[in-house]
Amino acid sequence: MEASTAAAVSANGSAANGSATNPFVQTGWQIALWSAAYALVVLVSVVGNLVVMWVVLAHRRMRTVTNYFLVNLAFAEAAMAAFNTLVNFTYAVHNDWYYGRAYCRFHNFFPVTAVLASIYSMTAIAADRYMAIIHPLQPRLSAAATKVVICVIWLLASLLSFPQGYYSTTEEMSGRVMCFIDWPQNQTQVSAITYQVCITILAYVLPLIMIAYAYITVGITLWASAIPGDSSDRYHEQVSAKRKVVKMMITVVFTFAICWLPYHIFFLLQLFEDDMFLEKYIQQVYLAIMWLAMSSTMYNPIIYCCLNDRFRVGFKRAFQWCPFIHASEYEGLEMKSARYLQVQNSLYKTSRMETTVSSVTGNPEEEPEDGNKPRRPSLDLTSNGSSLSDTKTISESLSFYSNTLP
Repeated sequence: MEASTAAAVSANGSAANGSATNPFVQTGWQIALWSAAYALVVLVSVVGNLVVMWVVLAHRRMRTVTNYFLVNLAFAEAAMAAFNTLVNFTYAVHNDWYYGRAYCRFHNFFPVTAVLASIYSMTAIAADRYMAIIHPLQPRLSAAATKVVICVIWLLASLLSFPQGYYSTTEEMSGRVMCFIDWPQNQTQVSAITYQVCITILAYVLPLIMIAYAYITVGITLWASAIPGDSSDRYHEQVSAKRKVVKMMITVVFTFAICWLPYHIFFLLQLFEDDMFLEKYIQQVYLAIMWLAMSSTMYNPIIYCCLNDRFRVGFKRAFQWCPFIHASEYEGLEMKSARYLQVQNSLYKTSRMETTVSSVTGNPEEEPEDGNKPRRPSLDLTSNGSSLSDTKTISESLSFYSNTLP
């Protein structure tokens, strides 16, 4: 997708100039600025999404259905940033393909696959939230079923992006090597137009409509209605936690939609307005639009860290080697499993009970023999009161951790 557009820009520009020179040569400061911008995307995206994957996979408490789909989303975005962003940037800047025909095929195949896997993962999360909140009595996806859905997502994404990789090729034009898609009936562009319109619908329009419907319905249920007679603290904690998850996912989807909208418009215009690609400024427009689309891969880890307590704790633990980041032991409790917290609570209560029993029985040999001496106050009331207070605190904390989603 990206390489074919860069090739179209370069080929059209060369044809207009009628020479082998590159009409889109940029100054040094322009290349430096764009290089820094694209390098920032790659760095933040790869590091941030790898941390997201670690937070979920390394902590049993984080292994929920929603978070498994977030791992799939993080993998797709990190892979696209690592394998395609800088390669596409160098090709767009130099208008010369240095990477051979095999990577040209991969370069036109994988970005479409990754984008489809990303948006379909968001759709799966929206469907899961819809079922959990609108139909809470229906059975939820198991871990095994979630993995099957993820495999189906990648299979469908690969099948839809296969034609673009299959028809990709390289050819020397005006003294430079171009990577482009040689569609059948390329003169009439029927195949190119049909495929691009279908991809725009399947990778952008249709999934966003489905996601919007799911979250609008969920939002009405969570914010505009309430269960009559149920005003318990536990109920309000659960509703609040679900609202936080929905807010986070709406932010993720909205960011994706904004970042990729100019990109899809640009590709559709390419098919119908060839004259615009003869202008020299079009390269700067393309680099800006492509940067905005690729930057969508780096925003999600930032959103998770800002809007989700557990991911924030996970990021603190991942970057605790930094001098200005401190992850306390108390915060680490949020990353423990509910079973671990229950065991710790039971051990703590057992320990407090042993202390209380020991204080009540005491040691007869050490009791004062003189009845006139003032008797030392028994520690059972103090110990027992402390035990009840501490146990209540831990139980409340356990209830809070158990009901916080995801």
